Amino acid sequence: MKILVLSSLAYSLINFRGDLLQAMIDNGHTVIAGAPDRDAETEGKLAKMGVTFAHTPMQRTGTNVISDMGLMLNYVSLIRREKPDIVLAYTQKPIIYGGIATRIASMAGAKPKFYALMSGLGQVFSMDAGYSSLLRKAVTRLYRSALARAQATFVFNADDRKDMIKLGIVDPHQRVIQVPGSGVSLTRFTPSPAVTQPIRFLMIGRLMRNKGIMEFLEASRIVHQTYPDCQFQIVGRAEDENPSGISSEESARLATEYDVEFVPGTNDVRPYLAASSVFVLPSYYREGLPRTILESLASARAVITTDLPGCRDAIEDGVNGFLVRPRNAQDLAEAMQKFAANPALAQEMGAASLKLAQEVYDVHKVNHQLLAEMGLLRGTGAQSPAATPTAAGASLSGTAG
Repeated sequence: MKILVLSSLAYSLINFRGDLLQAMIDNGHTVIAGAPDRDAETEGKLAKMGVTFAHTPMQRTGTNVISDMGLMLNYVSLIRREKPDIVLAYTQKPIIYGGIATRIASMAGAKPKFYALMSGLGQVFSMDAGYSSLLRKAVTRLYRSALARAQATFVFNADDRKDMIKLGIVDPHQRVIQVPGSGVSLTRFTPSPAVTQPIRFLMIGRLMRNKGIMEFLEASRIVHQTYPDCQFQIVGRAEDENPSGISSEESARLATEYDVEFVPGTNDVRPYLAASSVFVLPSYYREGLPRTILESLASARAVITTDLPGCRDAIEDGVNGFLVRPRNAQDLAEAMQKFAANPALAQEMGAASLKLAQEVYDVHKVNHQLLAEMGLLRGTGAQSPAATPTAAGASLSGTAG
């Protein structure tokens, strides 16, 4: 089969979906991957895998209608030209405009099946994101139109399906299938002993307020009052144009106000995980299942995160980490202090995290499920028996959650 994969960032095709693309190639399929930016290194890696790159210009974070219509028409042209059997889209704009474009192209003779990989409902549906109700309604309607003819929508956590139904994005009879996130490579992310002298708390993520940056900073100040030897580190790129973002200038100022090390974004987080004791993600962003959490599990790290959809799915409170209330620096600090008071806890919970990564979140297991659901496993021309809903509107779950 020929498969067209639509993304919003070239870098993500290798770093987030590389194993999935490779699994498609290994199963004998032709793969075309689209992204809005040109990245020579990524394009070279894709070519080496046997994946063809397609440039699909996009205004990633804007709401310009003319620009978005241009993206949709670009997708229509690409689908008509390449005539894929399957279109798989991930992230908001590729899902919305890829889904609508697939419907339009189908009217002209092309008949690809459309699948959406929803890694989370996104910032528009996040707590206190500051977006207007009109924009939220518009995005909801666009999602609904895009997913109306989808063969299936894959979600990463136990809450998204019911929330999508409640919002009117999908109807109860539509196939919404839960998978264990995007999975994590257990060969790329390998376990190492948690650092315990000193205890070092690590946060990885874009510098956005709704990722919990300010709560992390305030919690560090509280912890330092009792445990001054604890160290705190934030690894992530500044967000100068995002409404919820923290700019480079502001992050530099915050670094002088708090005893926290800011590290610019990196293409390889593994050294930072290896040098950490505990991974922390106090997000109140509308997550799917954060990849950074899965990478932390595979690295044998305990996790502190918020008791919210997506974040909580991979954490058993008190076993491989702690769940805290969102937007509550005091709650976060108290969870951190448990590790400061008992450093061995980082090792114990890290071992539980690794076990969960191996049993549930191995990327090869996740990709096998995705390919089976799409009928793409070698030697099979249809969906696996497990992919068939037992009742109208059934939600097929992976083992996550």
